[in-house]
Amino acid sequence: MREVAILGVGQTPVSEHWDKSLLILAGEAVFAALEDAGMKSTQALYVGNMLSGQLDKQNHLGAWIADWVGMRGQEAFKIEAACGSGAAAFRMGLIAVASGEIASAVVVGVEKMTDALPDETTAGLATAADADWEVIHGLSFISLNALIMRRYMHEYGWEHADFAPFSINAHANAMHNPNARLHLPLTKEKYLKAPMVSNPINLMDSSAIADGAAAAVIVPAESLHRYARVPRIIVAGSGAATASIAVHDRRDPLWLRAAEISAQQAYRQAGVGPEDIDLFELHDAFSIMSALSLEASGFAERGQGPRLGLDGEISIHGRIPITTRGGLKARGHPVGATGMYQIVEVVQQLRRQAGGSQVEGAKIGMAQNIGGSGATILSHVLVSKPPRT
Repeated sequence: MREVAILGVGQTPVSEHWDKSLLILAGEAVFAALEDAGMKSTQALYVGNMLSGQLDKQNHLGAWIADWVGMRGQEAFKIEAACGSGAAAFRMGLIAVASGEIASAVVVGVEKMTDALPDETTAGLATAADADWEVIHGLSFISLNALIMRRYMHEYGWEHADFAPFSINAHANAMHNPNARLHLPLTKEKYLKAPMVSNPINLMDSSAIADGAAAAVIVPAESLHRYARVPRIIVAGSGAATASIAVHDRRDPLWLRAAEISAQQAYRQAGVGPEDIDLFELHDAFSIMSALSLEASGFAERGQGPRLGLDGEISIHGRIPITTRGGLKARGHPVGATGMYQIVEVVQQLRRQAGGSQVEGAKIGMAQNIGGSGATILSHVLVSKPPRT
């Protein structure tokens, strides 16, 4: 398998795009990534999306978007893995280019959520859970995460207020991201006073749904001498794993086994460990997931994820900066696009393009995208390397 590099990236603002369709959003991100890469087209297109069939009444996104962006005739597919669809599409593109079968590819994650009624969106998100054993009993996606968080607090003795730093940090970083949805500073007082959604998860523990698209152009690293892009952003490690869809079927519902497996796969391929990671774009759909991801990926001991927030170690200047561009919480969570926003944001950090939320000296970044409540998890390690001489 040959080494693969990210040549160009693009994104739309995460917002309520009443005037733009899913097709327009995807096209804007693809065109931005192609322009950034200095290319007019690629050999293949991979689309990450979860809800287009339900909310937009449109499937077959591969051919639909390929036609729109001038790639008619090229290989193009939609890849779905619930909220992990963006990173799943990226991994499919990565494998295609690394294998030598495809010379170049553009991967785009896209979701259009805000045109639908709230009940429709909630029902759509619930399809990431077990229809026979969870959804049929009235469990929403929020309530599943609330059950996990309640059990975590019981087992390890944390209070709800101990999770506040995750959200506060995300909002602080989003202030420096022009593409983030929520440019609103958050204090601990505001966090504690937020309306309860599903106890113990309140509004400030929850990510914001939105519309958006993000894309990346990937090519063999050996071809980078043709382009002026410096530094080289290499996909050094890629891992993917699954667990049971139903939380109650897991041996340990408080441990993200799929995160552990995929992170270890990515670390092993990249030849690094958690101690080498300069920033971590994790999947903070709910604050409990931040704690669980940090633990399963090797940044905190079991049951001690909140400690990193309380000790300031997740900030831009901390030991392991997370959600450096606002994360799902404040940048927003257009579900099928989220994994690609994470990839784009790590690239921005490694290129020194993150503005006021730049992690100084960042050379190695990791992105981790979760589908469902932990049933599909993908981890990618990106490395900034100087140009070859």
